[in-house]
Formats: sequence, structure tokens, C-alpha cells
Amino acid sequence: MSRISTPICDFVQAYGKKDIARLHMPGHKGAAFLGCEALDITEIAGADELYQPDGVIAESEENARRLFGTGKTVYGTEGSSQCIRAMLFLALQAADPAGRPVVLAGRNAHKAFHYACSLLDLDVEWLISERESLLCTCPITPEQVKKRLAGLTEKPIAVYITAPDYLGYRPDIRRLAEVCGTAGVPLLVDNAHGAYLKFLNPSEHPIDLGAAMTCDSAHKTLPVLTGGAYLQLSAEWAEQMGGEAKKAMELFGSTSPSYLILQSLDCFNCYAAEGYPQKLAETVKMLEHLRETLRQRGWEVLESDPLRLTLLAAETGYTGREIAERLRSGSVECEFADGEAVVLMATPENRPEDFRRVFAALDGIEPRPAFLPLHVPAALPERKMTIRQAVFARREEISCDAAVGRVCAMPCVSCPPAVPIVAGGEVITEEMLPLFRAYGVERVDVVKF
Repeated sequence: MSRISTPICDFVQAYGKKDIARLHMPGHKGAAFLGCEALDITEIAGADELYQPDGVIAESEENARRLFGTGKTVYGTEGSSQCIRAMLFLALQAADPAGRPVVLAGRNAHKAFHYACSLLDLDVEWLISERESLLCTCPITPEQVKKRLAGLTEKPIAVYITAPDYLGYRPDIRRLAEVCGTAGVPLLVDNAHGAYLKFLNPSEHPIDLGAAMTCDSAHKTLPVLTGGAYLQLSAEWAEQMGGEAKKAMELFGSTSPSYLILQSLDCFNCYAAEGYPQKLAETVKMLEHLRETLRQRGWEVLESDPLRLTLLAAETGYTGREIAERLRSGSVECEFADGEAVVLMATPENRPEDFRRVFAALDGIEPRPAFLPLHVPAALPERKMTIRQAVFARREEISCDAAVGRVCAMPCVSCPPAVPIVAGGEVITEEMLPLFRAYGVERVDVVKF
């Protein structure tokens, strides 16, 4: 493949070398306080505009679109949270306006989804796992979604799932997309943890598997600065709603996008075209070898996406946090740990030595009696208000024990994993108290009547 251009980087670097009086924002004027200031600019002449691009940003986004093979790829500098709001807004704009808009969503949705529903005044019909599950994961099946769609009196504006989720679980997206297509409902995927899936051979990116739209956090699994993200539209949805995509992002985004993040997204296009898939394949192979070695040593390694190592620590009698401390003592910092599991996320930028450190830290840990993981309640709590009504209601903060029987206002969440234990508008029950304690949630916001 011929070298892909980096128009944003080229412009900013050329500007940084000029002897020019910077009588424009930002206030540092290029002076090196951190060292990156010379490349930190605003939307000056020639730098293009993120939400109305017709120059270097437009060219760079087209490079990204061709790399991902989508109908439309839009840059975001405020993470997947901005993209989640935008794709729900687009689904709402494309839907039949009759009746209240409803989204059918997996229960393990990130708090950004809850806030987006409150802003857009969307009702949610939750999909919960048909088997016991941990807070971070929600195994759902195409058959389950097909049944729920058939049972709804109003057609939802979208089906919304998180894949990969925080533990790395992915449902059968191709079959889910087929079910949604038959029902005439778009499948939206929170693919925040899976931007790299496009570069596997074959691609496992949700758009290639039939999803209508996805949000991809470039910064989570690609060598992109924190905040870099993509809103991705399939060819069909780009034709239908592509002209509204920038407006949707602008509705929820800052008018001062970070040009450092934009350069980082721009730079990845070139990197991706110059050997990244090969480096990714090598990393996936090393990580699979580590998983298999740990399984042979007695560890319960959960099935996950290719760049994640998820250990169910409870099977060895340790909490995930205890295992995280053991890893830390071996100079390894994990992505996430709770009472049951520990999650490590790798990319091609990790060294083989990093994987050797993981094994060295875990090898030789003496197992203890296993304990049962803490599962989410089998039934959904009673819903008294819509998410919007609850989030915007007058509220008060009280202890979790005192909140039993009260209506949750703001989603109750620990971050990470940022998956609410109870959603706004739902009644808090005693069954939730062990989860609150497990995730360090001591006080919650409830509706003040």
C-alpha cells in the first residue's frame, strides 16, 4: 500500500517551524511548558474546522474511512462518550416519530449511554443475561433479541450492545445484525474497546459484521492520545444519515477540539498502513500463548477479545484486587480489577518483556479455596420514572443503606468499569447493597420528593 498522507500533522508541524507571532489562542503561544505546546493550535487559517471540514481534517478523515472501509468515519476528540450521544441522536433522527422513542439495550451499557438517554429523552428496554453474569458483562443471544423485538408494542429506534465489554465478551454480532435487519431496526455497537478489530485478518469490526453504527475509542487500543475516537457509519447509514453526522457530533462536542488529539488520529492512518496489522497479529499470538500457559497452570482465563487477558480470580480464591497488587509488585499495572476478576489490555506497543513480567508475577501463586463470584440480581428493579425524569429531578445524596426503597436519580456507578449498578428512575433494593459495597459506592443520589 502506498504511503497514506498525514495532512493535519504536516500542517501543524510546518506552522510550528514558522517565525510567526501567535496572536491567537491557545494562551501558551507555543512556549514549552510541557513540551508539546508548539504543536497545540486552534482552528486558525489552514487548520480546517472539525465540524465543518473542507481541508486537512476532511482529507485525514477520508484516509481513515478508507482504512476502516466504512461508509463514513468521523473524528472525535472527546472519547466514545461524544460518539455514543451522536449515534443515538442519528438513530433518533432516522426513526419513525410516532410514540415515545425506545432503545433496546444490553444492561451492561456504559454510564455515557445512560446520560445520552437522559439528554435525548429516550426510554430504555433492558436486555439482561439469561444466565448468571457479573456486573461488567451481559451475555445476550440473537434469539433473545429476536424474541424481545417481537414482544415490543413499539419498534425501538435501535438495538444497542457493548462489544467487547469490559471483560472482553462479545456476542454474535453478525447474527444480531441479521436479526435487527429483518426487524428493520439498526444495530448500534459500543465498540470503544475494539477499534483494532478492523485490522485482524479477517476483520472482526462490527461494521464489517453488519452493524449500522459504532463508537470506537481509538485511544483505548490504538496508539492514539487519550480522547481520540471515531464515529463509524456503515455504507447504508452513511447514505441515509451521513450528512447529519458532523452536526450530531457538534451538538455534543466542544468548539475547541484538541489539535494534539487530531494529529494523533491523523498519524495513526499512516502507521496503520505501514505494517500495523502484522504487528497486531504477532501481539495476538503472544497473548494467546500467555493465556494458554496460564490455563495450564490452573488459572481461570475467560474467553475475551484478542487483545485482552481476563482472569477470574475468584476461582483461585483471590480477589481481582489482590491479584492486581501481586502484578503491581512485579511492575505490571492492570487495566481493571474488582472482587472477582482482573483485566489486562495489550497492544502491539507492548514489549514481549511485558508478557514475561505478567507470567512471572502470577506463576507460583498458591491457590486458596475458591469463592462464588458476586453476580448481578437476576431480575430488573422496578422502574418509577424515565431516565431523563430521574436525572433532572431534584435529588439528595444519602447512604446506600438509607437509599433502599428510594428512586435512583443519577446512575450509581464505579469508574472503572462505569457500568451502573442501578439506572436512573429505578427503585434501589437490598439486593443491590452487596454490589455497592463491592465497588466502593457508599452514597447514592436519590430523587427528592
